[in-house]
Amino acid sequence: MKFDWLIIGAGFSGCVLAEQIANRMNQKVLIIEKRDHIGGNAYDCYDPHGILVHQYGPHLFHTNSKKVWHYLTQFTDWTCYQHHVLAVIDGKTVPVPFNLNALRSLFPIKYADRLEEKLTKQYGFGKKVPILELMDVADEEMKELAEYIYKNVFYGYTVKQWGMKPDELDRSVMARVPIHISRDNRYFQDQYQGVPMLGYKSMFNNMISHPNIKVLLKTDYDEVKEYFHSTNMIYTGPIDAFFDYKFGKLPYRSLNFTARHLHNCTSYQPVAQVNYPNNYEFTRITEYKKITGQNVPGTTIMHEEACSYTPGVNVPYYPIPRKENNDLYTKYKMEAKKLKENVLFVGRLAEYKYYNMDQVVARALHVFENEIAKQK
Repeated sequence: MKFDWLIIGAGFSGCVLAEQIANRMNQKVLIIEKRDHIGGNAYDCYDPHGILVHQYGPHLFHTNSKKVWHYLTQFTDWTCYQHHVLAVIDGKTVPVPFNLNALRSLFPIKYADRLEEKLTKQYGFGKKVPILELMDVADEEMKELAEYIYKNVFYGYTVKQWGMKPDELDRSVMARVPIHISRDNRYFQDQYQGVPMLGYKSMFNNMISHPNIKVLLKTDYDEVKEYFHSTNMIYTGPIDAFFDYKFGKLPYRSLNFTARHLHNCTSYQPVAQVNYPNNYEFTRITEYKKITGQNVPGTTIMHEEACSYTPGVNVPYYPIPRKENNDLYTKYKMEAKKLKENVLFVGRLAEYKYYNMDQVVARALHVFENEIAKQK
């Protein structure tokens, strides 16, 4: 079969673009994936005990984009799920992002009342305030609170997650989990939230179930690239690998997961995710039954520990946001523009950008509309 498009990677970017090309342009697509499954890092599967587990850590879908939500709803029904996260601070479990309920859990009531009044007056109820902004206020009590939160909630978790101190990273890292001047304990406040009812794997299967789409698993791009010189290509892998690391390797953080099934335990922790910013080497524990809502015996938990990334050894998860890394990526981006072949670089690894799931779906739909459909 002759293919019109070659797509490298069967994650969100690759599958969304394959679906759009096949259905809306009636063109043939070959997806090449080096792992033994589709879905990228959102892949999930049932463990031997019948519990649906996210193999690469918890993936909770949330978005404010009606377009993205409705697009994915073509391929899945949803289990309504509102994510709650607790962090172990000074021996207590408190909600994160840090909010007014966390404030009352950790401090004497009169002190907490006074701080709540100051925070609400300064910023307004319901606002999200970056920790670095709160640390710059003139009020001494608010500044002390900011320093406490920074030290006990942000600092240790950041060092473990990124292998660097917060001041060695781009300020955007600290902005991702602000202080929430609210009593809303949900981790996300997006309009649309949930997980695919039958799992992400099922959703991706439905997305690329089209006679114009073929998938080759356990196949590395380097093994087949010589056969596709004249084919339109979408590349969703690491952009530095595409160019054989000619300017050096872009750094990523990776993750190690340790899953354990507890046969005689029906509930291990109060919510699906508990963070450990200061104690232990792991960063968080996820209990998957609390995400899926399954009523099965026992429970499965997963410890997650961040680690360095080595190409060919483990999986790249997070581009490390630092100026020198972005400068290196820019060199590869400029190199991509010099290509004579029609190659589009799309996704977290190809664009060296931390996309949430909804953002990468939106990005893929945008690329289709503005760079692919116009070619027809």
